[in-house]
Amino acid sequence: MVNTDYFLKFVPSFLKLNPVIQLHDKHFEPFISSDEIDFAIQNMAKQMDDDFFDEIPVFIGVLNGSFKVISDLMKYYRGMCEVSFVKLASYEGTQSTNQVKQLIGLNEDLEGKTVVIVEDIVDTGNTVEELKAIFKEKKVKHLKIATLFFKPDAYKKDIKLDYVGIRIPDRFIVGFGLDYDGLGRNLPDVYQLAKENINTQMINIVLFGKPGAGKGTQADFLKEKYNLVHLSTGDIFRYNIKNDTDLGRLAKTYMDKGDLVPDEVTIQMLQSEVDKNPQAKGFLFDGFPRTIAQAEALDAFLSSKGQEVTATVALEADDEILVQRLLERGKTSGRPDDQDEEKIRNRYEEYNQKTAPLMDYYKKQNKFKPVDGIGQIAEVTERLSIVIDGLL
Repeated sequence: MVNTDYFLKFVPSFLKLNPVIQLHDKHFEPFISSDEIDFAIQNMAKQMDDDFFDEIPVFIGVLNGSFKVISDLMKYYRGMCEVSFVKLASYEGTQSTNQVKQLIGLNEDLEGKTVVIVEDIVDTGNTVEELKAIFKEKKVKHLKIATLFFKPDAYKKDIKLDYVGIRIPDRFIVGFGLDYDGLGRNLPDVYQLAKENINTQMINIVLFGKPGAGKGTQADFLKEKYNLVHLSTGDIFRYNIKNDTDLGRLAKTYMDKGDLVPDEVTIQMLQSEVDKNPQAKGFLFDGFPRTIAQAEALDAFLSSKGQEVTATVALEADDEILVQRLLERGKTSGRPDDQDEEKIRNRYEEYNQKTAPLMDYYKKQNKFKPVDGIGQIAEVTERLSIVIDGLL
């Protein structure tokens, strides 16, 4: 059944909201009133009443944010039902699993039952994808997805959402179960990050470059000239493994088996590094993101900090030129992967395949900036300077 969801309208009821509030270091302004939220939940409950009139569904709230949604939904749902709560976790302690995410708290036998997963908010859809995969193994009769808030501009999945309360723009919000670093969940109304928090002075650059294109040399230049914190995925991995952190031990379990480290582990490492530099004037992301999921996670994380990716700068160069450059480098570097032409070409093929979707992702945001990477170091540096100066 196709459901008609409630679309957010900017109406005078906003005047009933409280003035701007402060949570930790950020200010939030009124966005959606409790009356509008209540109306949206009533609509969702009515749709569910119609769909489940002859069966007993199991409503499963995803903690922490959904507790208020479930509570109010149950006030208006008229049929018989079961209610449970679960929490998604990446891992417990340092014990790795084959699945990046697993459920905590699900003890019910759901085989043959209709299950409605209730979320507070759906943006990129990564969590929805994880949940759908997990519940598929539970042999449920039907699996439905319900969310109070939905960001269609951020949604990247083909998975159908069965019940949507309110569609909203891609903004960072708090209230009605949603929080900012632990605060705000209890607010009856919803607030959005105030415009004054958006740090337009901070510059965050994602740097792309094929092996041999001089990315490392130019990264050193960029971080010095623009006073950026250089975050290299390789360096971050080595630090966590060397210092035997929880994330380092988790990553090592995958690496020891020859498996790729899951996106979520990489993302958590990077977020930890960003949080270590609260006074930074900007970040240079080197080797990250490498997948669309990582790019979406980076956008969401920076948005929660009142920041955004300023631009993606790609050092572009013809593969044939770079192959010869690496072969020459291999004569003095001693690196075996720089001495085998077939291996070099395989690296470029892999780079092209993985980077192409990311280029399209940032092009859609008008943030992709190609720079000719062939020439003397000073020449490439000058081209980079012109591009980045144009962003300030």
